[in-house]
Amino acid sequence: MFSDDVKFANPEVLWLLLIIPFMVYWYWKKNKKITPDLKYSSISMLKGASKTLRERLAHIPYFLRLFAIALLIIAIARPQNFRSGENIYTEGIDITVVLDISSSMLAEDFRPNRLEAAKQVIDEFIQGRVTDKIGLVIFSRESFTQCPLTIDYNVLRNLLKDIKSGMIEDGTAIGTAIANGVNRLKDSKAKSKTMILLTDGVNTAGEIDPVSAAKIANAFGIRIYTIGVGTIGEAPYPFQTPFGRSYQNVKVEIDEKLLERVAEITKGKYFRAINNNKLKEIYGEIDKLEKTRVEVYSYRTASELYYNWALAAFILLLIEFILLRTYLRRIP
Repeated sequence: MFSDDVKFANPEVLWLLLIIPFMVYWYWKKNKKITPDLKYSSISMLKGASKTLRERLAHIPYFLRLFAIALLIIAIARPQNFRSGENIYTEGIDITVVLDISSSMLAEDFRPNRLEAAKQVIDEFIQGRVTDKIGLVIFSRESFTQCPLTIDYNVLRNLLKDIKSGMIEDGTAIGTAIANGVNRLKDSKAKSKTMILLTDGVNTAGEIDPVSAAKIANAFGIRIYTIGVGTIGEAPYPFQTPFGRSYQNVKVEIDEKLLERVAEITKGKYFRAINNNKLKEIYGEIDKLEKTRVEVYSYRTASELYYNWALAAFILLLIEFILLRTYLRRIP
C-alpha cells in the first residue's frame, strides 16, 4: 500500500486502527441481539422467500463508515512522500581547446594521423568533464571558432568530428589562434579560465605575435597549456601522386621554445607528445590539473499525502449519508 519512500509524521496515531475490529465485533453483536418489533406465531410461510437487494445492502452504510474512519486515522497520521537529491556547487572552469588543422597535422607518426589522434583524445577529454564549459577554436593560416563555450557536450563532440584539414588556407598562425581563444574566454565569469593549444609546427602566419598574445591572455587571467605534437626526427607525410598516395619522410619542426614561453607567461605548462599514448597521458594530466571543485549537498523534501486520504474518507461518509436517506432509508 505504501512505498519505502512514504513515512508518517505521526505514526503513533495508526494505533487507533485497532478500534476497527472492535467496532465490527460490536456491530455484529448488536445486530444479533435485535428483537423484531412485530411477533408472529409462525414464519414458516416466509422460509422460501429470498432477500431483497435492499436487505442485502443493509450493512453497507456501516462498513462505509468504518472505512471512512480508517482513512481519517491514516490522514491524521500524515503520510509523507520523501524525495532525496543533491545540489551540486561548482567553482566553474571555462576551457577553450585550440587545435592546429594545418596540412602538417596529416603526418602519420600518430595513428591514423596527428589530427585524428588529437580529435580522439580531445573527445575523451570532453567526455571526462561534468560541469565545465568548453569551447573549440581551430586554426591554420587563419583561425575561427568551431564551437563557443558550452556545456552541451554532444553538440561540441559532433562539431569536433566535422573538423578536417583544409577547412582553412594552409599555414600556422599560433598568435592569431591564441588571440581568438582569448576572445572566447576574456568575458567569462568563471573562476578559472584555461586554454589548451595543440600544434605541430612553427608560427609562420598571422599578424599577431604569439608572445604578445600570451601576455594579453595572462592579463585576462587565462592559463595556457601548450602541446607540441610530433615524433623526434622525421615523420611520414602522405602525398597524392598520379599513381596514388605515396609517403615522404619530413623533418618534424616544432618551436618548443616558443610554446614553453607561452605557457610560462600564462603560468601554464608545456608538453611534448611523440605518440598516441603520450598525447593521451598529457590530456589526462591536464584533466587532473584543471578539475572543477564540486561540493555536493544532500537534501530531502517531504510531500504531504494526507489530502487524498481525507478526501476519500469524506466521499465515503457522503455516500453513507445519501444511502441512509434515500435507497436504504429505514422507516421506524
